[in-house]
Amino acid sequence: MRKRLRLVAVMAVLTLFLAPVPAIARQEQSPPVTVPALSAWTPESGSYVYRTGARLVADGAAERRVAGTLADDLKAAGHGRVPVVPGGARTGDIVIDVEPANASLGTEGYELHAGKRLSVTGATETGAFYGTRTLLQLLAQGDRIPAGRTVDVPRYKERGVGVCACYVHISLPWLENLVREMAYNKLNQLLVELKVKSDAHPEANTWGYYTKDEIRRLVALGERYHVEIIPEINSPGHMDPWIENRPDLQLTDADGAKQPSRLDITQPAAFAYYTGLIDEYAQVFPSTSWHMGADEYMLGSDFAKYPQILRYAREKYGPDATPQDAFIDFVNRVHAYAAAKGKKLRIWNDGLTGANTVPVAAGTTVEHWLNVATRPSQLLAQGYPLMNAAYSLYLVRGGFHSDTKGLYDQSWDPRSFEGEKLASAEGITGAKISLWPDNGRGETENEVSGELWPALRHIAQATWGDPHPDATYAEFTARGTAVGHAPGWRDLTRVPVADGTYTLTTDGRSLDVEVRRTADGYVTLRTADGCLEVRGGKLTLNVPLQPGAEATWQTCDATNTLQRWELEPVEGGYRLVNVITQMTVSPNGGRLVQYPPDQHPPAVWHLS
Repeated sequence: MRKRLRLVAVMAVLTLFLAPVPAIARQEQSPPVTVPALSAWTPESGSYVYRTGARLVADGAAERRVAGTLADDLKAAGHGRVPVVPGGARTGDIVIDVEPANASLGTEGYELHAGKRLSVTGATETGAFYGTRTLLQLLAQGDRIPAGRTVDVPRYKERGVGVCACYVHISLPWLENLVREMAYNKLNQLLVELKVKSDAHPEANTWGYYTKDEIRRLVALGERYHVEIIPEINSPGHMDPWIENRPDLQLTDADGAKQPSRLDITQPAAFAYYTGLIDEYAQVFPSTSWHMGADEYMLGSDFAKYPQILRYAREKYGPDATPQDAFIDFVNRVHAYAAAKGKKLRIWNDGLTGANTVPVAAGTTVEHWLNVATRPSQLLAQGYPLMNAAYSLYLVRGGFHSDTKGLYDQSWDPRSFEGEKLASAEGITGAKISLWPDNGRGETENEVSGELWPALRHIAQATWGDPHPDATYAEFTARGTAVGHAPGWRDLTRVPVADGTYTLTTDGRSLDVEVRRTADGYVTLRTADGCLEVRGGKLTLNVPLQPGAEATWQTCDATNTLQRWELEPVEGGYRLVNVITQMTVSPNGGRLVQYPPDQHPPAVWHLS
């Protein structure tokens, strides 16, 4: 009988040990969910619990800066006010350390350890900052973090987003949201092709520009969130935003026709004009790089129509020189000028056709987007830093959208260039997604955002760590859902008034309109005569960007983005902003006309 009881007891113990592990216990052994996914995770017993009374312990100046940003973000994320204090840590505290001697972490890696306390350590301030982004993502999923340790170091040094706000203005709140989201997902470069309103060249201030104060505000946000903002003025092609009113600088063909989009690279005055713009941008962009574009100079044409270019090349480089040498000469002169200002040059790859005898200056970063004669492997063999800016990573407004799911399913990584897959990552600086406004009215900013966020998280994953951390794309996108948006991110789809009929009044002008919310988070303004729409004037990328263009009542069309408006709250009422042109509408001589907000005092509309 005793033997039988012992056998029963042994079987009971075995049953206990062999029973399936509860789901919660199994999950705690897996790496916590983040974007990018953690590259390593060593689980420990227990958990860190974030509670009221937690403190941010930070001693040095760098640590205090990181802790200060984290404190603001914790408050913005609904976690309350957390004090930043020096000295020893206690249970429940969060400790920020910068240890330069910890070289294994590199310039951007970090170590995070969760236990009774939670510590974030970087060899640099940037590394410690990225550790706090992981912490914020974990707290977005709950106040209890499984105990464990990770050492998380990026694979590529350049992890970016490119935005062309080069013709059609993109609102500052949208760009600020982008900076916050980039930092939250550990992306570190925002490359912007845009126009800064010029003091030196007022003739170039056609709409689409940003004021210097607006740029300073954006750059300050980037500096706080460790996103370097790199400016681009595309040249010598695509210069029409700058030289459409400067025919003296435009390239002239053999028939005497001016080319408003092409700078005449043979003119000393043209080089002086362009480098003067570099100097003016340097007043507001402290970045270590300058992007000159250098793409599509002869788009829709060829060098043969401009004999002065070949003449210039042969006068400078001898009888065997080609027209392409004059183009490379311009690139190299800009390279030298930028280098003297402490900036490294970046260019697109498609101008490197191989038809030149003069090489591009060493150290020029080439952003490869198009499959042309000179292959990525050749550029690397020639020693050029190479960034992957593949066309497959493009989101074109109103056009081509990157197939993020397809890229994830094929485990795309920065070695996969257009036309060539490289075996090694050596020499590749990283990769970026690119947003272009080819059909400027094709989509609204909010519609672009819907396409952008999955692509942004994918490029963050592919440049930071394993490009395929989850078995399916659905599992990967669930990561983004779990971590949510960055603290401080603004929901730009929020409409400040309910649908209904209102009277809009300003400066003696009154409109009785029906306000209806659109699916992308704007409104239409309807009367018996139709919907309010901006029309007239010069079109740029299918958008009426001319100041003074009229807003009139047209047949309502749900697909017409020029009929969508923002009611922008301001003191005393609202500004009426067209969501595509980004100009405010005000009464003028019995008409409703649009103006850039810094050129004409925007009307304040009162709703009743």
